[in-house]
Amino acid sequence: MALIALDETINISMSVTDRHASAKWYERMLGFETIYHADEAGWSEIQTNTVGVTIGLGEHTRPAPGNCVPVFGIADLDTARQKLEQAKVRFDGETDVVEGMVKTATFYDPDGNALMLAEDLTGVS
Repeated sequence: MALIALDETINISMSVTDRHASAKWYERMLGFETIYHADEAGWSEIQTNTVGVTIGLGEHTRPAPGNCVPVFGIADLDTARQKLEQAKVRFDGETDVVEGMVKTATFYDPDGNALMLAEDLTGVS
């Protein structure tokens, strides 16, 4: 049995220089659909053609191509984090909270690959 229970969602987070242009590229080239642009947070999300799998575009002045981070949806991030920490899983700093939007925490597998948990705070699942 797994230590924590993940939702049936995965967001693949990538850094880009222009979220709006990147979202249009994914729409035009791959047929994906823009879900929203959160300009105040520097974040956009697009829906892939796979149910439950989205791509998050984080805007950075100097993006790190190839540095994708799978983001797993979870109902209770705080409890999951506590369980993983008790199992000696290493986290990258404190949990980040964007009120009314999302709560996230980055952690690492044994080889140092970054993974993230995300709890939806919008009240919409």
